Amino acid sequence: MLDAALFLTVMGMFLLGLRRPFIWVLAYLYIDILAPQKIGWTLTPMLPISFIAFLLAFAGWAVADPKAETRFTLRQGILAALLVYCFLSMQWADFPVDAAFKWEWVWKALVFAIFLPVTLITRLRIEAAALVLTLTAGAIIISAGMKTALGGGGYGSLYFFVNDNSNIYESSTLATVAIALIPIILWFMRHGTIFPPDRRVRIFGGALIFACLLIPVGTEARTGLVCIAVLGLLMLRDVKNRMMYLLAAGALGVMALPFLPASYYERMATLGSVESDQSASTRMQVWSWTLDYAAENPLGGGFDAYRGNEFTYRLPVTREEGGALVTEIEDVTDSGRAYHSSFFEMLGEQGWPGLIMWLALHALGLFQMERIRRRWRDREAPAEQWQGPLASALQFANIIYLVGASFQGIAYQPVFLMLIGLQIALSTYCAKHDSARLEVERKALRDARRAAASGKPAMP
Repeated sequence: MLDAALFLTVMGMFLLGLRRPFIWVLAYLYIDILAPQKIGWTLTPMLPISFIAFLLAFAGWAVADPKAETRFTLRQGILAALLVYCFLSMQWADFPVDAAFKWEWVWKALVFAIFLPVTLITRLRIEAAALVLTLTAGAIIISAGMKTALGGGGYGSLYFFVNDNSNIYESSTLATVAIALIPIILWFMRHGTIFPPDRRVRIFGGALIFACLLIPVGTEARTGLVCIAVLGLLMLRDVKNRMMYLLAAGALGVMALPFLPASYYERMATLGSVESDQSASTRMQVWSWTLDYAAENPLGGGFDAYRGNEFTYRLPVTREEGGALVTEIEDVTDSGRAYHSSFFEMLGEQGWPGLIMWLALHALGLFQMERIRRRWRDREAPAEQWQGPLASALQFANIIYLVGASFQGIAYQPVFLMLIGLQIALSTYCAKHDSARLEVERKALRDARRAAASGKPAMP
């Protein structure tokens, strides 16, 4: 039944796209995030539905969308340059087979991030894309949140729709995505038009936010706890009563403590003990190795260059001797450890050029969202009340991603590349409307000057 429901949903979206081709863009968002072809057993894996939706999205735009107002922005140029550089780095990759495997999905994620803003030319389209992204990820988050609330979960033992440990289904990645989506969910609860804000929307939004907060608990992902703390600090900027916000947040945190499992406390306790935690120790060694590697290979080593690392570090090892537990410091040799940081992932794989492009991509996004937030926050027209809050929500999501990316190799994570596409689309939309508004004001000023010169009243 599940397989049939997923297959019919995908086929239904493909058919609806014949009447409204933009639905094919939404279909690709849905398929790329949820991966129904991995959830089903027979029908959905039977066809390459992800690639079909990818092609249909481009075909729908080429056939049905207007091209007169299509703009290619600086950030899309950076994405295109990064795409080309990733392909070039494949030519000197240390591990060509592994690099080719990663390239198979990276190029699609980058190309779609470049393409997505071209299709989001209206408020309805921007909101629809953000809504599909949020609800599709929300399906995974709600399922995992329910399992956590009912007593499931634990590090490496919280099961999602698929047992894949890749893309959004990796536990730390899902925790980062869940927390990053909270500001966007809050925006829908206040400014959404597809589902106008009412009691039902607020109840569902509140429940979805609660599920998002449960993900770091259920996965016991330390990154998720850090992201929650960062989100709490960011929201101080926009709340009206900061003291009440701090008191409420503190009270909720204290109330939640008795309900957290003991394993969660033990897992979070390792945040402050780098020397005794193997995961943290290896990360530090990999980061140090990557810096040395980049000094010798400034252009990077291609995808999965980390497979060539090898290092020795000291770690406390506890064993039983004569009925007593004895802890000794021993040398441990390890190799082929992943970067566990998007910053070092970019540095090791694409070298300094790739890292600079990636940092510029996100820095420009944060700057653009801040500029929109400031320019649109004091506007009084009802049609101009949603842009500033959405820019703020996308900015918060980007910051949370960068915090989570500091401890995960998710530089090319499709969900966050889609969020970058939403940022670009919002920036283009606001720039277009500002330009039109400025042109109207200039025309009115010219008419007024002509009327004053001729001694006739200006036309309204």
